[in-house]
Amino acid sequence: MKSSLFCYTIEMSVRANNNVNSPKMRFNIIIYKNLKQRMLEWRDYIMRRKVIAGNWKMNMLPDETIKYIDDLAKLVDKTQNEVILCVPFTDLFYALLTAQNTNIKIGAQNMHFEEKGAYTGEVSAKMLKSINVEYVIIGHSERRQYFNETDESVNKKIKSAFANGLKPIVCVGETLEQREAGETTEVITKQTELALEGLTQEQVENTIIAYEPIWAIGTGKTATSEDANNSIKDIRKKIAEIYGQNVADSVIIQYGGSVKSKNAKELFTMSDIDGGLVGGASLEPEEFSKIVNFDKEA
Repeated sequence: MKSSLFCYTIEMSVRANNNVNSPKMRFNIIIYKNLKQRMLEWRDYIMRRKVIAGNWKMNMLPDETIKYIDDLAKLVDKTQNEVILCVPFTDLFYALLTAQNTNIKIGAQNMHFEEKGAYTGEVSAKMLKSINVEYVIIGHSERRQYFNETDESVNKKIKSAFANGLKPIVCVGETLEQREAGETTEVITKQTELALEGLTQEQVENTIIAYEPIWAIGTGKTATSEDANNSIKDIRKKIAEIYGQNVADSVIIQYGGSVKSKNAKELFTMSDIDGGLVGGASLEPEEFSKIVNFDKEA
């Protein structure tokens, strides 16, 4: 409140005083601009919710799923952050049943962009929606690397997700080679642009983007909080160029890549990081709860 009043006072002073060349007035203008920028960043930090999603990958049997969610629910029931578990297809039904009457949302790890057809082994968005799945991960680097996912197929899946009432968590990220070649910004902004191509502003606003540098996934290496935040700023800037600043300011952009309870608070309190997509550390309810409750940790 004091900061707002200070900004307002300086702004009125600047407008009322024609002598903006005086040293005192120039100093006030510099202070005002810097403080105003900080307040805009803080406003965006407040407006966007924190979303922490666990990606179990190919882990957990149904009985393990039930016990895990029972345990986790008691540990995160007071959080104001959004909690999502993205589980294997075989666990979805059990996860949805167990998560009823909790604040835990359930997501899938993949889907096909076609509604039905001769696609042995695939699951459609319509099938996921039929059992009340809410979220789905799209374009994870492991899907791109091992199963030939492309920017085109990612875009098709996002459109299919929205057509069937699912909320997509869309992954983008650079390889170590691309990072060392100084191509990070170019790679992740292009992936973002192609992933969102043809979407409406409303759909973009309801897309969660997960920035996951491929070199940090499952390696124990983590981008510094500053580097991660700057990359996410680059993604937000690209969205602003295409869809406008208001849309960019409202999009949830997570960080993923060896997120743990030890580094969660440092990462998630950066200006543009809106939570995380957590891999290995989400397999233990105690550890994952500490990540979810990062804002309550000492």
